[in-house]
Amino acid sequence: MSLDKDTVRNIANLARLEVREDELDHLAGELSNILQFVEQLAEVDTDGVAPMTSVAHMELRRRVDEVTDGNYPEKVLANAPERIDGFFVVPKVVE
Repeated sequence: MSLDKDTVRNIANLARLEVREDELDHLAGELSNILQFVEQLAEVDTDGVAPMTSVAHMELRRRVDEVTDGNYPEKVLANAPERIDGFFVVPKVVE
């Protein structure tokens, strides 16, 4: 696919890029080369090839999903500017 100056100018406008008039020819050639490469990739036969997210087979380590309170409320509340009955007290910010 070959791009002309008007198409490159339109692409630059859509991408909110300022491109000088003397750079349009060079940019058109570069973008055309990129699109030709993408067209080559589209020609590769991928039938029967499973999609993958990585070239190495990896599984995430998992832990037991247990709900706990942490069992250390003193440490949690240590940095609280003010606390009442084991809860943070914060200033009212909405009137």
